[in-house]
Amino acid sequence: MSAVPERLPPGMDVACHLNVVIADPGSDLAASALDGIAARGFRRVVLPPVDPDAFDAAGFRRQCEARGLTAVPIAGQTPDADVSSGDPDVRAAGVAVLRRMVDLAEEIGSDQLNGVPYGLFGRSPGDVPRDAWERSAAALGEVAEDAHARGVTVVFEVLNRYETAMINTAEQAMAYAEASGSAHLRIHLDTFHMAVEEEDISAAVRTALPRLAFLELGQSGRGRLSRGAVDIAGVVSQALDDGYDGRWGVEAFSAAILLSPARDALAIWRAPYRDGLHVADDAARVIRAGWVASARGRREARLARLETAGQAP
Repeated sequence: MSAVPERLPPGMDVACHLNVVIADPGSDLAASALDGIAARGFRRVVLPPVDPDAFDAAGFRRQCEARGLTAVPIAGQTPDADVSSGDPDVRAAGVAVLRRMVDLAEEIGSDQLNGVPYGLFGRSPGDVPRDAWERSAAALGEVAEDAHARGVTVVFEVLNRYETAMINTAEQAMAYAEASGSAHLRIHLDTFHMAVEEEDISAAVRTALPRLAFLELGQSGRGRLSRGAVDIAGVVSQALDDGYDGRWGVEAFSAAILLSPARDALAIWRAPYRDGLHVADDAARVIRAGWVASARGRREARLARLETAGQAP
């Protein structure tokens, strides 16, 4: 850990995935991990999958609030609880799981629910049938409407082809969101997945912009944002200049930190890093570089200098 942690730009609302730093939110290491995340100017921490009935929501909320952080839970589906299923009972069970995760979002003080709520995580043996896609969209739209009434925004992540066949591009995500019938269902894009699926990452951001609520920054090798095939700083700068004013995320995974089930699910076979707070420092530097290069960042920096000098308009 650096003696003086890098700091994110004050005007950006950025979340750090907890698995960047530790594997288990119930770990004895959680307090120090949250300290380190907060010290770098992150406002939120994204949770790994948790059992909402076993997770100490109240305790984790207290830990986050003491540090000025808000936890963001993620939702998923299973073979016996899947909103895309043709079996009405399985579909109903999938909706119930999502509603329970909205409950958890409320319990931990979050106004956002992330994840893959539209179907099963994992490589599909073939294309997703159109009727499964429509069932999923309709069910998720209903959940999103109910969640909105409770102050929670449902945000679904767009994954690459090796993790789902349901939604792989920003264009598909927009079509799915429109088909949901909910004006409140929002999109989560991730540069790691976009590097696989999109011809132009910044163009994909612009496509999703009307519904984009979470732009996650992940590098091609799942490690530091400064080391890989994706120009993360360039993505940040262009998104800001294109008018994106939503929340951001930082995600990185290492076999040195994740537990076995998560390593297997995410195919994390290598250890691109061992100290997650070093990754958080690196992320803060890269994001700040993108912010400084953007018109918005230059304007905010100028206003800050004027305010410091007592010359702000």
